[in-house]
Amino acid sequence: MVTLIQRKFTVGVPLQKAWEHLARVEQWPSWAAHIKRIDLEPPGQLGAQSTGVIHLVNGMKPVFRMTEFNPPRNWKWVGAFLWLTVIYDHQFEQLDAEHTKLTWIVQATGFGASVLGRLFAKIYRGNLGKAIPLLIAEMNASSASEQ
Repeated sequence: MVTLIQRKFTVGVPLQKAWEHLARVEQWPSWAAHIKRIDLEPPGQLGAQSTGVIHLVNGMKPVFRMTEFNPPRNWKWVGAFLWLTVIYDHQFEQLDAEHTKLTWIVQATGFGASVLGRLFAKIYRGNLGKAIPLLIAEMNASSASEQ
C-alpha cells in the first residue's frame, strides 16, 4: 500500500459537529467544487453500510463503499481509479471543546500504485488545495452563526 496524500487541518467546531457536518456527504459540493453531486445509498446520513457515486465535474463517476465506520473517530471508504484501489481515511480528533483536527489520508494498492498513484495524487491534491479552505470557512461560519 502506498500513501499518496495526508492532509491535516483544524476546524473551529466541536468533534461531534465536525463529524455531523462531514457525514452529510450529499452536501459536499457546497465546498468541493470538483464534485457536482454525490448519490448516497441509503440517502441521508453516512453509515456503516453506505455506498455511493461521486459525480465529478470532469464527468468521472467514482463509486465508493464504506469499509470502516467508527463515529466520531474515523471512516474509511474505498473506490477505484483505473487499476488502483484507493482507500480514503477520514479521521477526527478533538483538540479542545471548540476545535477538531481532521486528517485525511489517501492510499492506493494495485498494479502501478506508485506510478498511477502519483498521477492521481497530483490531481486530487489540487482539488483538496481548493476545497479544504472552503470547508474550513463553511464549518467555522456554521459554528459562529450558532453563537
